[in-house]
Amino acid sequence: MKRRAVLPLLAAGCMLGTWSAPAFAEYPERPIEMIVPWGAGGGTDAVGRIFAQILQEELGKPVNVVNRTGGSGVVGHTAIARGKPDGYTIGVMTIEIDMMHWQGLTDLTYKDFDILALVNADPGGIMVAEDAPWKTAAELRDAIKSEPPGTVKASGTGQGGIWHLNLLGWLMSEGIPLQSVPFVPSQGANAGLTDMVAGGVQMVPSSLAEGRALIDADRVRALASMSDERQDLFPDTPTLKEATDSDWKLSVWRAIAAPKDMPPEARERLIAAIEKAYNSDAYQNFMKDRGFGLRWAGPEEATATVAADDASLGDIMKKAGLAK
Repeated sequence: MKRRAVLPLLAAGCMLGTWSAPAFAEYPERPIEMIVPWGAGGGTDAVGRIFAQILQEELGKPVNVVNRTGGSGVVGHTAIARGKPDGYTIGVMTIEIDMMHWQGLTDLTYKDFDILALVNADPGGIMVAEDAPWKTAAELRDAIKSEPPGTVKASGTGQGGIWHLNLLGWLMSEGIPLQSVPFVPSQGANAGLTDMVAGGVQMVPSSLAEGRALIDADRVRALASMSDERQDLFPDTPTLKEATDSDWKLSVWRAIAAPKDMPPEARERLIAAIEKAYNSDAYQNFMKDRGFGLRWAGPEEATATVAADDASLGDIMKKAGLAK
């Protein structure tokens, strides 16, 4: 008899609204992993680590940076996209996600991610040695057009890397045959700039931020910035539009991304925390002190930016014979 009495009591409790499911803890309950697809000590690693540091203050849980390198960015980006979509795996996406699939390195594209925010962008530029004969980007362009192919050589990244594509995009915008400026592969912009100062190449089309030390030391001259407006750090350097009337623009960017299909409450909490971290004095000062460009875009705008670059870079790579 006593057992039978339990059911009516439970039913009565439910009818009276006194029965409720156990409460779930608020996200996040445990540490979060932030995957960086590039090696420790580089620019992406630096951005990822300062962001993780501030983000964990906002979220109240550790945000642990894990470097997952290899495959020209494929390994780390794959780890972000294929992570469990529970809000405890996020990562720093870089512009290489818009290049890798065109190169045949992976089937992964930006569509495989939930892009939460854009937190950095560094416009490409045109730099020459301080003792170079060209004082403006227009003079350099005219020299490339009039001199024999190979008179001007460029460097700043590996063959088919982002700064190589930046050069090709500019040449296409000016109607210059791509073979006019041979590209000498290098282990990044710093190596390319060093080679340029030594006379090995004549131009580097990387971000001006990467040449900042040499520009400040009067060893490198910045001729143009591939941006909508002049950069705050380089107010005397004209935009490419101002310099040559070219509409070509390109910035390397970093975004915070996560696996698709996260729980809505985790996604909303992360986006709010990421925006607070971006606007914090700690992040703003860190980026300015190191010459990184600041750019904020929420999920929709960030995704649209990444999609536009994917189409633009794919078009360049196909025209240059670099797509597979």
